[in-house]
This record gives sequence, structure tokens and C-alpha cells, in this order.
Amino acid sequence: MTAKIAYDEVEVGTELPAQTFPVTRDTLVRYAGASGDFNPIHWNEKFAKEVGLPDVIAHGMFTMAEAIRVVTDWAGDPAAVVEYGVRFTKPVVVPNDGVGAVIEVSAKVAAKLDDQRVRVDLTATSAGQKVLGMSRAVVRLA
Repeated sequence: MTAKIAYDEVEVGTELPAQTFPVTRDTLVRYAGASGDFNPIHWNEKFAKEVGLPDVIAHGMFTMAEAIRVVTDWAGDPAAVVEYGVRFTKPVVVPNDGVGAVIEVSAKVAAKLDDQRVRVDLTATSAGQKVLGMSRAVVRLA
């Protein structure tokens, strides 16, 4: 599959629409059920603090999945993403305060590649800290 965006209409530096994603403890429990990752650092505050974390943290793969939504929404077809990788730099801390945390994601086209593909660089932050580093996706455009 390819994206609904034409390769010829995209320039290096094109900014994708930024998005924010709320994360609550309820979100983490639902993700744990869907993924099968029931590590207590994602739901048990006492355990998370005992192992040196500031509080319960979001699953890394959940954070990664939320971030790529900026790209898939822009491309119009999730299958247009042909490569995606990140480095986890800081955890998304999710307090049990009824509000939780927010993941803020922005992205821009960093390079035009061959075969109708572009590289998109993403920036994901939470509480003012970068939570994903080297976050890049390769997308095949129309």
C-alpha cells in the first residue's frame, strides 16, 4: 500500500500536523491487557518507586505506537510506513491524579529518498522532556 499523499507534492521540511495523546493509568491497564505486558512498573506505584522510578511509567511500545500515529494519520494509510525505529530516552511518567500524562508529538519530512519514499523525523515529549530519540519513519508516498 502507499500513502494518499503525492511524493512530488512533499518537500523536505514539510511539517506534519502535531498531536497530543493523553495517557492515564486506565490507558496503561488497557494496553497491558492488549499487549500482554503486565510488568508492575506500568501499574503498581509502590513497585515502580521501589525499583527507582519516579512513579508508574507508560510502556515503551505504547509510547512508540502513539508517536507513529502522527505519521499514519498524515499518510492516510498505516501500511505506507515501511520502516520505523526509535530510541527510548526518558520514560513517560503517569501519575495517579485523574489527569495522567500527555505525549506531545511533532514531525517533519527530513529527506526525500528513492522509490517514492520520504524519511520523517519525529519529536516526542512528555512533561517537557524528550521521551523518544532517533525517532524516524520511512514512508512510501503515492
